[in-house]
Amino acid sequence: MIGLFDSGVGGLSVLREVRALLPQADLVYLADQARSPYGTKTLLEVRDAAEGASAHLLERGATAVVVACNTASAAALRNLRDAHRGVTFVGMEPAVKPAAAATRSGVVGVLATPTTFQAEVFDDLVGRFAAGIRVLAHPCPDWADLVERDGDDVDSGVIARHVRPVIDAGADTLVLACTHYPFIASQIAAAAGPGVTLIDPAPAVARQVARVADGSGAGTTTFLTTGDPARFATQITHLLGIETAVSRITI
Repeated sequence: MIGLFDSGVGGLSVLREVRALLPQADLVYLADQARSPYGTKTLLEVRDAAEGASAHLLERGATAVVVACNTASAAALRNLRDAHRGVTFVGMEPAVKPAAAATRSGVVGVLATPTTFQAEVFDDLVGRFAAGIRVLAHPCPDWADLVERDGDDVDSGVIARHVRPVIDAGADTLVLACTHYPFIASQIAAAAGPGVTLIDPAPAVARQVARVADGSGAGTTTFLTTGDPARFATQITHLLGIETAVSRITI
């Protein structure tokens, strides 16, 4: 069984890619909505939350855990691998490398939560993969919460306020470095204008999961939340187009 977790609905963008590649895998998705959002918490708070979510998934029998959240991956992935040796962890990271290869202007914008940029992982990625490229790290502290509240029905002005300064600074490539952001990709693209490339790392992460995790099973998907299960079920229907039962858990 493969477990996935996020602070909320964002990781569903990863789950849909994993499911597309591994139709027979048994998946369990945990939305830690009682502690959402992760993106404005301290690194220590996010590490504690990630440990709790991972421990719960492992107790349920997960043999691989997907940290389907950029903030949690940046804050906690190394700690999780050290604490649970023998367990396969797959995390998210800002897609700086493909963005550096794709840019024509030499300017790349990375859109993420504030906490994602606080971790050393981001500076390391830029140092390794973006030599000679100007990388604009732009925090969007309100976007994840907007997706949680409104799905894809987000005020375009809220999106443009963050996107336009990055485009005006010369970026022709934008990295969606939060798993919530693919759900508002059309609004981001509209605000960016023609000729701007958006990069979503979820498909690449799903391919990595397919390489390292056991994809056998009955093809079941179990949804859990630490928040309101009725609300989460409605969000799943809105974002993924499926109706499903959701169970509430306490971590």
